[in-house]
Amino acid sequence: MILGIGTDLANIERIQRALDRFGDRFRDRVFTVTEQNRAERMKEPAAVYAKRWAAKEACSKALGTGLRMGIAWKDMAVTNLPSGQPVMKVTGWAKERLEQMTPEGYSAIIHVSLTDDHPWAHAYVVIEAVPDAEATLRPQVGPVSRRKIS
Repeated sequence: MILGIGTDLANIERIQRALDRFGDRFRDRVFTVTEQNRAERMKEPAAVYAKRWAAKEACSKALGTGLRMGIAWKDMAVTNLPSGQPVMKVTGWAKERLEQMTPEGYSAIIHVSLTDDHPWAHAYVVIEAVPDAEATLRPQVGPVSRRKIS
């Protein structure tokens, strides 16, 4: 079952201006070290940052909160599987929110899709709940949360 859907569109040039103006202060406030390392290895770091910005916004929408209620930018982080597929990892309040919205006996999987076409970066996030028994049979495509709510 679908627990949440979120999408966001970010302007790469706007992210570049923030990087130029605020530098590390902006990077460190919004992006994890892993996200920064990946972006800085790429030919167009601003596009990588913009996709991750959009993914964080989309994830917060899928969680049903937006960037409020205690969710911090770094509570949502995009990493990549060895295949290159992006996955969203949540910590802190974002993880707590995910656990709250996951029904007993289910595991939550966060699916994320990223794309860019200058000057735009787009992210789409779907949070799916699958029965625990089914989750163990699926190849893991994102962080799975197993919380029994009593």
